[in-house]
Amino acid sequence: MTEVWLLRDGDVLATTEVATGLAERACGLLGRTDCDGAVLLRGGRYLHTAGTRLAVDAAFLDRDLVVLATVRLPPWRFALPRPRTRNVLVSSAGNFERWGLCLGDRLEIREVR
Repeated sequence: MTEVWLLRDGDVLATTEVATGLAERACGLLGRTDCDGAVLLRGGRYLHTAGTRLAVDAAFLDRDLVVLATVRLPPWRFALPRPRTRNVLVSSAGNFERWGLCLGDRLEIREVR
């Protein structure tokens, strides 16, 4: 996975790993006990937490990385896809609140330098 910065309005929210391939998207947060940053599942439309040990915050994003919906999922749950979703952003539960992530936020990614 590629590591990038996740930004909103030019402010860095977190380091983010970008998962583009099917295998990378399938792994997501599996095996982790915490995630200070985030994982961006490119091309993802839904999310499950089967096999994870932590509750997660998930944001459903359109192709321009605008937040369409957010949800908190405990382990062993499934979130159905939302209309227009083309990417899913996942982090440990509570991080979205800490970052002030809201519906309609336009996110961007930049290379870590």
